[in-house]
Amino acid sequence: MLAGRRANRVGDSILKEIAILLLEKIKDPRVRGVTLTGIKLSNDLKSARVFFSVIGGTEAIQEAEEGLGSARGFIRREIGRRMPLKYLPEIRFIHDPTLAKAQELERLFDSLRSEQGNDSDEEE
Repeated sequence: MLAGRRANRVGDSILKEIAILLLEKIKDPRVRGVTLTGIKLSNDLKSARVFFSVIGGTEAIQEAEEGLGSARGFIRREIGRRMPLKYLPEIRFIHDPTLAKAQELERLFDSLRSEQGNDSDEEE
């Protein structure tokens, strides 16, 4: 039980450090606009799946994945310098489609609202 809580705590700290690195240190234009949405750190703290989202189509997602992939070694080294960890986790970046799905649902709701508004105009 404690190992899971520790993994969550350390994972949150790692996610915060990666976010800072993306903002301040990484100059790759492919990672601009990337939003980190979460992290899943294994209980042994040796592997981390970092979830990200980016606005745009599949091309923007692919570019962001390539940019994050090329920065992975730098990010891992910087985490090792900034955090007192026995093991540096192996980092994988995974696209999180949640924001894109939310935008699509919002667009559907807006179209339904406009259709309902048009129907009520016709009834009067």
